[in-house]
Amino acid sequence: MSIPPKMTNEERYDRGMRTLREMAGEEDVQMIEGMGAFHPDFGHMMIAFGFGDIYSRPVFDLKQREMITLTSLITQGAIEQLPFHLHAALNVGMNPEEILELVMHCAAYAGFPKACGALNVVKRVFDERNITPNMK
Repeated sequence: MSIPPKMTNEERYDRGMRTLREMAGEEDVQMIEGMGAFHPDFGHMMIAFGFGDIYSRPVFDLKQREMITLTSLITQGAIEQLPFHLHAALNVGMNPEEILELVMHCAAYAGFPKACGALNVVKRVFDERNITPNMK
């Protein structure tokens, strides 16, 4: 579904919250709402724009969008955002092997230091979720 041109800010925010809830667990939703409580304008913008306008667009599904997001975060070295998006990726259908392959692929383009940093975060998230990847 594309963004109707006359959608209000509140409608965009509500759409963003629905998308966010589909992607993330309630703990992550509360964390993002907590950011909004600290800085309401930023929180509103992140949910309305990020999840209401961008993540809710057609063409890519949420799994594909998380693959793109993880790749972007790894290549930027934005490790602090990885746990949220790794959990979201698993929640929307990425499997552990796909995530590990994505990190390996990023090593070729972003370098081993960024990929190694990402792999450490992946291991922590997998440990939290009791995930043992099936790597051959």
